[in-house]
Amino acid sequence: MANTRRPASQRSTSQRSTRKRRADGEESRRRILDAAAEIAGERGYDGTSIGEVSARSGLPASSIYWHFANKDELIAAVIERSFERWLAAVELPGPEVGDAGERVRTMAVGLAKALLDTPDFLRLGLMLALERRPAEPTARTKFLQVRQITRERIAEAIRELTPELPESSVRALTTYAMAGADGLFIAHELDGDDTDLVALFELHARSLSDATARELDTHRSNP
Repeated sequence: MANTRRPASQRSTSQRSTRKRRADGEESRRRILDAAAEIAGERGYDGTSIGEVSARSGLPASSIYWHFANKDELIAAVIERSFERWLAAVELPGPEVGDAGERVRTMAVGLAKALLDTPDFLRLGLMLALERRPAEPTARTKFLQVRQITRERIAEAIRELTPELPESSVRALTTYAMAGADGLFIAHELDGDDTDLVALFELHARSLSDATARELDTHRSNP
């Protein structure tokens, strides 16, 4: 029986070629996502087109369609990538940081800094979330999914710091925390550098700590 196994040199060349194609594909995808994020941030969902992404990225439309079925799927991927980078900041620091208030403040500062670095998911997501369309865009669905993950992370932090609170209070405080963060982010988007997002998130953290303490006092007074 003939030996059909390729020589080691041929296998090595094939492996290098495969790795190069994979690396080239990853680089192309990154360039496409970067270009789409820039354009969507400037012009919104409707103002973004595959043609403009192609021109901005320097890649042909065929390359974009190889990675993404359509514009909607592309914008969904932009939201997901930005969210994954930001999610690492949605963690409550440990007790070594200080008391409950200091832990919340530290978490809030981390969230603000992460938003400044990776704002795409919230910027694009809020635009899409406020719109009503006959057909639900995949990108809007993706944003609502990642927003739910954020909600669960914040609720977990509140439960850890105040385990006595009833679930109704946890839900209300979580909604308050997220609504405040949304509003502060929008203020920064509108006012730019005139708005210190980090300082405002610190203020929001103190307000949230005060609101949580009041909820806890109310619960203890009316068990």
